[in-house]
Amino acid sequence: MLGSSFWRNPLVETAGYFSVVVLCLVVSMVIFEIVTKYKNWEEIKNGNVAVALATGGKILGVCNIFRYSIERHSTLSELIGWGLYGFMLLIFAYILFEFLTPKFKVDEEIENDNRSVGFISFTISVGLSFIVGASIL
Repeated sequence: MLGSSFWRNPLVETAGYFSVVVLCLVVSMVIFEIVTKYKNWEEIKNGNVAVALATGGKILGVCNIFRYSIERHSTLSELIGWGLYGFMLLIFAYILFEFLTPKFKVDEEIENDNRSVGFISFTISVGLSFIVGASIL
């Protein structure tokens, strides 16, 4: 049986955090793929920079939220819960962005490689991830 000092080793803890966050990130990206009308990874493969920006913003935003969660959590379930809750808030912000821009459809503009819309989507995700992260107790 491994001693408790093994689990408190910074290398082991980092590998554990890394594994949990990567798994949650994969789940988050699957959900983002479902929410958007376009196929994220297919569009990125085809060189769509706007989709890459929007997707990259979600990835960076989720990782930033998990960064705060790792720093402040006390249990693994809290770490995962805060990270996924934060991601759901980022999805809500994406939907709100669509709602607040009635003159154009965000999904269509991003799918059509409108890089300015992709950049704003990126900025919203990253910016709000700092707000969510700062609120984690």
